[in-house]
Amino acid sequence: MPLPSFEEYEPAGDCPCQGCARRRRTLARARAIPLRDGGHPAARGARRALVLATAAGVVLGGGGASVATAAPGPGGRVALDDPGSPQGGRAPLHGPKGKKGTPAKPAGQPGAPSAVKRTDRATIINRAKLWLDAKVPYSMEEYWSDGYRQDCSGFVSMVWNLGTNEWTGSLDKFATRITKEELLPGDMLLFHNPADPNKGSHVVIFGGWVDETRTHYVAYEQTRPTTRKLATPYGYWNNSVKYIPYRFNGLAGGVVPDVPVPPVTGEPPAPGGTPAVPAAFPGASKFGPGADNAYVAQLGRMLIDRGGLRFYPKGAATKWSDADRQATEAFQRAQGWTGADADGLPGATTWRLLAKHQGKDIPPLTGGAPGPAGKPAYPGASFFRPGTSHPSITALGRQLVKKGFGKYYTAGPGPRWGEADRRNVEAFQRAQGWRGAEANGYPGPETWRRLFA
Repeated sequence: MPLPSFEEYEPAGDCPCQGCARRRRTLARARAIPLRDGGHPAARGARRALVLATAAGVVLGGGGASVATAAPGPGGRVALDDPGSPQGGRAPLHGPKGKKGTPAKPAGQPGAPSAVKRTDRATIINRAKLWLDAKVPYSMEEYWSDGYRQDCSGFVSMVWNLGTNEWTGSLDKFATRITKEELLPGDMLLFHNPADPNKGSHVVIFGGWVDETRTHYVAYEQTRPTTRKLATPYGYWNNSVKYIPYRFNGLAGGVVPDVPVPPVTGEPPAPGGTPAVPAAFPGASKFGPGADNAYVAQLGRMLIDRGGLRFYPKGAATKWSDADRQATEAFQRAQGWTGADADGLPGATTWRLLAKHQGKDIPPLTGGAPGPAGKPAYPGASFFRPGTSHPSITALGRQLVKKGFGKYYTAGPGPRWGEADRRNVEAFQRAQGWRGAEANGYPGPETWRRLFA
């Protein structure tokens, strides 16, 4: 289904922001260029070239040209799906003025490409997490305290520790093109649109595959409103086939694996070198509230493989969560168990069925079917996107109204996701004390759990 992307725009006549002001000046200069030679075609062509060059200078030289804001993405407590702003051009660290005491350099002209510094994958991912933890706000003009521009290409320049702020038209000079099958954490997925760099161009850091299907990966990226880490369809939400994988030339090794699970003595590794799933149950102490270990992540991956993907919109993790409990309970109930036998905590039998791929899979959610304890199960983030239609959306809306958060409905609620649904969900999320990306109006597992509690 179509998703918002970058669009051409006309500046608001009374908007005081720098982007609209510059765009108005650009358009005014374009209108002021006289047509000489009686409107000869060559003169018209020269005039058009000058207008285009002036507009490009505003955008690529670090001007604040704004675009239509993309719709927020799903998943509750996450940010946007599509990049919501254009990017700045090449620039030195800390911006065109340079550091204090350093001669200023023109915007977009930082000199020769910076030397590549040697690094490893663990360092790249840890640098990405610095901005993620700091919730660095998106800006194509502002520079963070480390000197890097706060847009998508500035973010990749930062995680690769480049000596300059690059843009999507130059980042490939620091990397080597690879294939999808070769992608590893710390690599880059790049889409550069040379015909119109501000129409769709974007770049993200690859953080690893969500599951074995390799249809979704964890993306670290800089987008509105702040830096985010999100399970993302390959290659991206929009223009997916145009995203090209690259590997940083300064990479020195140090692969960041997914979550390793120690193999049981005597069990050979699975094909490809992946540690085998322990056939022996690791013990009840490895699971439940407060548990944080590799076995929890392995449980999640096995449950995803058995039909539990909807419980894990961000993939399996080492820290025990309500998603693990719900998915385990759903698997147990699929075996026909009830009561204490389906408490959401894995025992020896549950583990054996999962490890040996025996028993029945978790049935798909149809028609808003009840989940654990008779409550609707969280269907997954993909059901709450513009244009989607599903009974779970109706169930969500009715619960919002029941909880007192239905003021934006003028009719319904109904099965088709709309802006009224999003605004009501946002109001509910804000009532939980969440702000920013945590209250974007798209329900995730925690929003769903609290709504139906």
